[in-house]
This record gives sequence, structure tokens and C-alpha cells, in this order.
Amino acid sequence: MKGLLRFTWLLLLCFGPVHTATANDDAQAAKALLEKALAYYQSNGDKALAAFSRQGEFIDHDRYVFVVDTQGVLLASGGPSSALIGRNVSEQLGPDLQASFKQALATPEGQGIQQADYRWQNWNDGKVEHKHVFYQRVGQRILAVGYYLPRATPEQARALRDKAVKALVKDEAGTLKAINSLQGGFLQDDLYVFVVDLDTRRYVAHGTNLRLVNTDFSKIKDPDGKPVGEPILHLMTQQDQSEYKYRWKNPVTDKVENKHAYLRKTGHFMVAVGYYSP
Repeated sequence: MKGLLRFTWLLLLCFGPVHTATANDDAQAAKALLEKALAYYQSNGDKALAAFSRQGEFIDHDRYVFVVDTQGVLLASGGPSSALIGRNVSEQLGPDLQASFKQALATPEGQGIQQADYRWQNWNDGKVEHKHVFYQRVGQRILAVGYYLPRATPEQARALRDKAVKALVKDEAGTLKAINSLQGGFLQDDLYVFVVDLDTRRYVAHGTNLRLVNTDFSKIKDPDGKPVGEPILHLMTQQDQSEYKYRWKNPVTDKVENKHAYLRKTGHFMVAVGYYSP
């Protein structure tokens, strides 16, 4: 276990900048690259380490393979951490990050590909962001591929809200159908649109949870039981455009996070899009 826990430190060290398309695309691509590397390693053993470290078939855009042994020594990397190959990197990170991986890395060899999540600095923009890694232990080697999970900006949230408002004005029925069908570009990673009829106070469209459609928005509460729908509806009686902060599940991370929603009235509808922050 002690040796495996050292791997947690390396996971947090070895990824460079990643530019994502969608969370699902990145997940599939990362897992596929790891599966390819595992097959190659099974056939070639440690001779595969050189191939993993070259700029070649084991580099997929900003995703790449890295390998560490259970003592914390980096054996291969196709990314920025390649300069650390041959070094024990187990002391590079503090003990505060070990707990998040302890349970995930307790899985013994032979259990297939495992997954883990954590937060770490993106070398591309300097921000601390959510990351996801696929990894598998093979003997005393652990092969891994990871990627940053997309997190939308306030500007992107406002732009998506305004896009939905314009679309509703142009084609009300078609836009509501598109939102509920996850089409028309109204679902963008952790951004989605929801629409409430201010006359009936009910959802008429929701970009990720169709079970909410036709339910009473005024009764909506956050996971802690704090009212969300009623205060938002009250804001809409006072102004045509507003903002509201609350706690809600992020569809990408599947965790309850802080959400900042941008609200706008158009006709008898309220259109809302919110971005998430940890």
C-alpha cells in the first residue's frame, strides 16, 4: 500500500496542458489510449517504455501515457514530465493530496482499469482545475492516461443564455424541443439551459434532467434543502435580468458544487444558464 500511495503523487505531477472538446470525448479518448498502451506493454514488457516516451503513436493531441513503478519512480512519459524520467517523484507533493487517492489505489492488481479524480494546477492556464485519470496496475508498473475536465466560464454561460433567448424568440416550440432533446448546441460540457414558464411556474425545458420538465419550479430546493426556485421567481418579478447563486450537481463532475446562474426573462419565459465553481 505504501508503494501504491506514492503513485498518487505522480498522478498529480505528470499531466501537462489539455484542451478538451467534450468530457465524454476526452474520457473515451483517454481510456482508448490507455487500452492501447496496456496491450502494447503486455506484448513488449519494459521495452514499451521507450515508445511511450517518444512523440509518436502514444501521443493523442494533449493526452499521453505515463508509467510509474510502485516505489514512485517515473519510468515513462510522453508529456512535460518526461524530464523527470528515472527520478523518484514521491516527495514532489504534500500529504494533503494523498487521501483523495487512498481508496482508489487500494484496488489490487487484476481488477482492470481504475479511475480517480482530483484537483491540480493546469500548466496551460495556471488555474487549479478538476482532473480525471484512467490507470491500471501491471505487476510493479502502473500505466495511466488523464485529462482535465472542462469547466465553463461566466462569459460562456451568459453567451449560451443569450443564444437560447434569441432562439426562443425566433422559434419557441423548436427551441424547447431542442433543449429537451440535447440538441442545437444548448448543452456544452457543464453548461446547460433550463426554461421556466413564469405563468405556470413550471419547467418547460431542461438541458440535462428531463424528469424536471412540467414540475413546479417554485418548490425546487438545493441538496441541503435550501429553497432555490422561489427566490429566483421572486427576482424575476422585480427585474427582467438577474443572477442567483446556489448549490447544484454539476453534470460533468457529478458532484454538488457552487453554481452561479444568469437569468433572463423573455415573454412569459425565464431562461437560465449557470456556471460551476468548486
